[in-house]
Amino acid sequence: MTSDQNEDHIPDAIEMPAPTYWPMILAFGITLLVAGLVTQVAVSVVGLLLLLLGAVGWFKEIFPMEKHELVPVLPESQRAQPIKVSSRSVARLQAGVASHRVRIPAQIHPYSSGIKGGLVGGIAMALVACLYGFIAHDSIWYPINLLAAVALPSMAMADLTQLKAFDGTSFIIALICHAAFSCLVGLLFAILLPMLPSRRAAFWGSFLSPILWSALVWATLGLINPTLNARINWIWFVASQIAFGMVTGYIIHHSKMVETMQTWPLAARAGLEARGVMYEKGGEK
Repeated sequence: MTSDQNEDHIPDAIEMPAPTYWPMILAFGITLLVAGLVTQVAVSVVGLLLLLLGAVGWFKEIFPMEKHELVPVLPESQRAQPIKVSSRSVARLQAGVASHRVRIPAQIHPYSSGIKGGLVGGIAMALVACLYGFIAHDSIWYPINLLAAVALPSMAMADLTQLKAFDGTSFIIALICHAAFSCLVGLLFAILLPMLPSRRAAFWGSFLSPILWSALVWATLGLINPTLNARINWIWFVASQIAFGMVTGYIIHHSKMVETMQTWPLAARAGLEARGVMYEKGGEK
């Protein structure tokens, strides 16, 4: 049979099942029916009505005879052309081959710079927080005790006089929490900053990241600890976070970057002392 004869047998339209919106109504009814179990009975009642309505409507679309519609067939000139298979293949980069970057970035800041930057940034944050405590409450212990209130329920319920007084347990807990948080965020900065394309981007990353983090804390702290949320001055909180981000980002950005091991041979990455492997990058023994 020739191609002309095949074109003559192609129909002008194809019979397809008719579209229907009843399954969506049925699914929405089931959703409301279940949601009413944790909200109100009225929601479940509405969901049950929609479920029954969707089930009956869907049943009528199928029985006693399934509804169909004719979908027109495009002419041969307007149809999608067949995909042409090419014999060429893509050249893929191989890990361990010099001058090729299989992973990005090729250079990173050492993790030690992240810890150092985090600790120095934590000091800058603490200075801003203590300055707020001295100006607003005549006590540098107020922000320290407020930080300890995250882990000490008794301090979270303390009055203003207790928050302004020195407490050894609160000081130790606040110091541990602040140091751990500063080191972890510093490491995160050291990992993320090399992925930014320029110094300006690194600056905005150090400036905007604390603002976004502050917005996240502001949106969630009211649910986690409403008492603590009511006692935080958010303007000074954001200022302390920005001081941390700028100081930490500056220290990390000005640290000497090191090459990643992605271009090293597998034996070198494994630490094997094989001839012609360990001294390949330096070119001398």
